[in-house]
Amino acid sequence: MIALLNQIPTEAKIKKHLKKIIFGKNVFCPHCHSRKIYKSENRFRCRKCRKPFTLLSGTWLNNMKLSYRTFWALLWCWTQRIPVLQTQKLCHVSEKTIYLWFRQFRLHLPEFEPILQGKVQMDEAYFKSLSLVMAKQVGTKKLAHQIIFKNSVDKSETTKFLFQHVEPKTVLQTDGAGVYKNIDQWWQVKHKVDIHRKFQFGLTSEIEGIFGNLRTFIRRMYHHVTPEYLPEYVSEFCIRFSSPEIFNSPLTYLEKSL
Repeated sequence: MIALLNQIPTEAKIKKHLKKIIFGKNVFCPHCHSRKIYKSENRFRCRKCRKPFTLLSGTWLNNMKLSYRTFWALLWCWTQRIPVLQTQKLCHVSEKTIYLWFRQFRLHLPEFEPILQGKVQMDEAYFKSLSLVMAKQVGTKKLAHQIIFKNSVDKSETTKFLFQHVEPKTVLQTDGAGVYKNIDQWWQVKHKVDIHRKFQFGLTSEIEGIFGNLRTFIRRMYHHVTPEYLPEYVSEFCIRFSSPEIFNSPLTYLEKSL
């Protein structure tokens, strides 16, 4: 079935893409960086240090057991948010294999979180034994988040979050939770508050929407999540939201992750 998909290149083309990303114009030894190499069967060998290596040696794809086309198909499904069960029907691999490789793709995303400024909406959500603090710069795709490994958030944790992720003199918009009371005395922000019990939602509508999108993303793509993997899923969601260009294709993802 994979062979019928136009978006899955031939094995030769996939190898060509990987070779260009990993080595550039010329193949070199990943051990001593010498360019004096020659091809021996399905491997390369360095004339200087005599050590053998493959196309994927020295990368997180080393020791990959999948065929190149199956690997590319799995990566294409992940970048396009294809649900796990749909991916299984397409790629003909086990559900366990899909979760394993989706996790590898997730773990090798580039790590970055911007400093938020201007107008910032901030809120928290709770998932059994974990808590999530998240903030969004209004009118942009910039997100910052922090997982707290307990089922509550206190003022010291919200202030530390501000120290790390929100620029001074920012307009901070939150709900009326007690953890934000007098927050402007701990960090230089102009604090504005929505009182939800009074049906005030205008100042926090964007961050509330982000939490809804997060839950929908996890449910549709992964079907469920355990506390052990929730921090990874949240990080993946935030990068997908903030930097969608990384997920345009397997090639754009690999250019950032290899």
